[in-house]
Amino acid sequence: SDSMLKSANVSLVKQIQIGGAYVTTVIKGDVGSVRAAVDAGAAAASQVGELVSAHVIPRPEPNLIESFL
Repeated sequence: SDSMLKSANVSLVKQIQIGGAYVTTVIKGDVGSVRAAVDAGAAAASQVGELVSAHVIPRPEPNLIESFL
């Protein structure tokens, strides 16, 4: 998450501990910034462990972020 937040103008919405060492990180910002942050986060995660998935949802429904809170 640190590399994601430092690499682009995005905000951390929530980090969800899924179980074991698996973590889901939800961020928000404009689409270009989010893509850059996800790329940076994926690169950092790949260096320290196994990256399972990295996904960007462009222009999500307004209530989608609320469901994570």
